[in-house]
Amino acid sequence: MRCRLSGVVTTLDNASTLEDCLASLAFCDEIVVLDSGSSDATLAIAARHGARTASQAFAGYGPQKQAAIGLASGDWILLLDADEHLTAAGRSAIERELAAPRADGYRLPRREWLFWRWPHSATRANWQLRLFRKATGRMNDVPVHAAPEVAGRVLDLDAPFRHYGEPRLADRVDKVNRYSSGLVEHKRGRRPRFIALRLLFYPGAAFLRLYLGKRYFLNGWAGFFAAKTQSFYAFLKYAKVLEAARQDASRE
Repeated sequence: MRCRLSGVVTTLDNASTLEDCLASLAFCDEIVVLDSGSSDATLAIAARHGARTASQAFAGYGPQKQAAIGLASGDWILLLDADEHLTAAGRSAIERELAAPRADGYRLPRREWLFWRWPHSATRANWQLRLFRKATGRMNDVPVHAAPEVAGRVLDLDAPFRHYGEPRLADRVDKVNRYSSGLVEHKRGRRPRFIALRLLFYPGAAFLRLYLGKRYFLNGWAGFFAAKTQSFYAFLKYAKVLEAARQDASRE
C-alpha cells in the first residue's frame, strides 16, 4: 500500500488546460486547488474533478504554492502547475515508488510544448523537483521561479510530466519580459559580479545549452525559437539589473 498522496495545483483562469491537469491527478488520494480569483470555468472544472478548493488573493509565486501545500492532508505532495499534466507512465512510476519510498523528494522529467509541437523523443527533458514528503519540503523564496526545496535525500524518478507552455511566440516573449522584470530586485540583492561579461556571454551559452546540449535542434524551427527566446531571457535578466543600477547612479 502506497503513502497517502495529495495533488496540489494553484490556479488563475486556467480553464483551457486545467482539465488535463486534474484528470492526470485522479489517482491521488486528494486534489487541492488554491485559486486566486478566476473568472472563467476554472472552479467548475475543479469541482467536476472532485478537488477540494479554496481561494485567496495572489501572494506571489512561492507563497501561493506554499499556502496550497499547507491545505493538503497527504504525507506526500505532487505539485503541478495548471498547464501541466502527468503522463500515464509518470503515474505508474509514482505509484510504484511511493509503495516504498527511497528518498524525501524526487525530480521528475518535464517535456515542454514547443509552440506547435511536442519535442522529439531524443530531446532532453527538464528535471524538476515536484514530488516530495510534505514534512520535509518547502517552497524557496526566489521570485517568479519559486521551487520546492527538500531537507533530505532527493533522487531522480523517471515519472514524466508535460508542460503546455505558451502557444505563440508573442506569448513567450511577453512572459520572458515579465519574468525578467520580476527578478531584478532579487538579483540586485545578491550583488551579481561581472555583469558586463554575463551580458556578453551568458545569452549565447544559454542558447547553446538548449539548442545543442538539450538537442532542441531536433525540433526544427520550434526548437530554434525556444532556444532563442531562452537566450533573450538570459540577456534581459542581466540587462535589466544593469539598467536599474545605472538609473540609481544617475539619481545620486
